[in-house]
Amino acid sequence: MTAHDVEPDSVVHPGKPVTVDRYTVGARINHWITAASLILLALSGLALFHPSLFFLSGLFGGGQFTRFIHPWIGVVLFFSFFGLFIRFWKANLWKREDGAWLTRFRDVLANHEENVPEVGKYNAGQKFVFWAMSVLIVILISSGLVIWDQYFSAYTTVGQQRMALLIHAIAAVAMIGVWIIHAYSALWVRGTIPAMIRGSVTGGWAWRHHRKWLRELVTKPGGRSGSKPAE
Repeated sequence: MTAHDVEPDSVVHPGKPVTVDRYTVGARINHWITAASLILLALSGLALFHPSLFFLSGLFGGGQFTRFIHPWIGVVLFFSFFGLFIRFWKANLWKREDGAWLTRFRDVLANHEENVPEVGKYNAGQKFVFWAMSVLIVILISSGLVIWDQYFSAYTTVGQQRMALLIHAIAAVAMIGVWIIHAYSALWVRGTIPAMIRGSVTGGWAWRHHRKWLRELVTKPGGRSGSKPAE
């Protein structure tokens, strides 16, 4: 693979690997705010979930402040993820190749991606995480508002609050599971986390994991070195 193959939307330095822009600074900041919010919500939520986990409230200065700050972190998460949703929903729409990618998932696990259909910016697994998080965050914020006594207790009944609490807990456990899948996948595919830190990937990484996306960058009008990075 030559530098010419990935020159559009890339920065080429003599003697250095070709790099391809993948995320803007704004997208990266948006991602890490969302990630931090999810972690803080998981820790504070677990502290309130069961007495055996209450020791986690010490990370937030005690139980009273944990109960106060938890819903506000949820508000930050909602608006932060909304920013990500606006940026990336189109790239996460289901495509024909995604179904074919799923049928070859064993090859993905076996690190034989040369046998897997070419995919765009995100593969089927990444799209699952994106849409699962989108749905779960809507459920979490909706149920969270119902059980936010300080501001909304006057508008709900005890029965509604109990049901919302159950739904909130189930959705939170599901969200933690999806987050673990997301984090593990990012660690497993070397180069994924640096991409969200630096904003770029090597041409070889793009060719191996998201070849269709790389081809689209090459053929995109005006996609020359120094152009605006992709979101």
